[in-house]
Amino acid sequence: MAGPLSDIVVIDLTRVLAGPFCTLLLSDLGARVIKVENPQGGDDSRAYGPFINGKSGYFISQNRGKESIALDLKSADDLAILHRLLKRADVVIENFRPGTMQRLGLGWDALHQRYPKLIYASTSGFGQTGPYAKRAAYDIIAQAMGGIMSVTGHEGGPPTRVGSSIGDLGAGMFTALGILTALHHRTKTGEGMMVDIAMLDSQVALLENSIARYFASGKPPKPQGARHPSIAPFEPYQTKDGHVVIACGNDELFAKFCQTMGCPALAQDPRFATNAARSDHVVLLKAELEDMLLHHPTQHWLDLLLPAGIPCAPINDVEQAVHDPQVQARNMVLPVDDPSVAPLMVAGMPIKMSAYPDAEKRAAAPALDGDRARILADFP
Repeated sequence: MAGPLSDIVVIDLTRVLAGPFCTLLLSDLGARVIKVENPQGGDDSRAYGPFINGKSGYFISQNRGKESIALDLKSADDLAILHRLLKRADVVIENFRPGTMQRLGLGWDALHQRYPKLIYASTSGFGQTGPYAKRAAYDIIAQAMGGIMSVTGHEGGPPTRVGSSIGDLGAGMFTALGILTALHHRTKTGEGMMVDIAMLDSQVALLENSIARYFASGKPPKPQGARHPSIAPFEPYQTKDGHVVIACGNDELFAKFCQTMGCPALAQDPRFATNAARSDHVVLLKAELEDMLLHHPTQHWLDLLLPAGIPCAPINDVEQAVHDPQVQARNMVLPVDDPSVAPLMVAGMPIKMSAYPDAEKRAAAPALDGDRARILADFP
């Protein structure tokens, strides 16, 4: 696939989600990603549903556009093949538990000595250092330990995981960013480097202002449902037939909102005149707004508020989101170029670049070991 990374070769030793999501991003940016899989079943996610004609939709969504070769890294012959790939590669990425690559003779020190320009990226639950380094982790482990579950859901409710696997996906994005930074460093110095990304670190980095709120108040933030902890109005509000999200990030916008709603006096009320006051009286503000909003359906309010420039939105489910005209116009849902799984669609590329055309479809996901002949021919 054409892209700014079309001269980059990535050897992908990862499986399931965090690592494959990283290499998916690199592939979408044009890199050649060669996925090295265990001959006994390949990537674990090949066994995860939903299935279309026996193929895993989960696997396809994270591994489309890559190539696959099956290698047993404990076999001397297969290890020799891997070294053929590494000799010409720009990046190798793995998400094994720390220590595994060293036992195989493939750790950072060994590979850096042999291939000084190679960038070595590792994505793991807790990173290569620290007391938890050798612990196993999944997305929910990172979410639980990283604090994000403590601010998700409604106060008094049960612990709630973020609906998307933000523990894995966050680590994958940070790994991709680290790799791109390392490539830039290599351009300047000629030297490869190691990129060490932990899922737990990534979750802490994504806590947004929760850390500042804790140190400012001395109290850990609590779940606050769907509302913002320090901006109001900034949450879903009930309408006659559902909900509408309204977000006013400053006093001027709130005054304009009140004018549009036909209640300009509300913006002059001392309890609501400033964002700080609105945040202090957020429950009362919601009651005041819903007293008006409940008289008409969601679409009525969207038709009123959007032309006035008030940030507002319906709450889409996944079906509504993928069919939204803005999502469609931005090519953010694309077909997979594999007739056997039609009508499967996957996410498009959110990074739009003026120098490269946006794709109209996504390449198929590889069959296990399906690209062996071409890979061996290209890496003699």
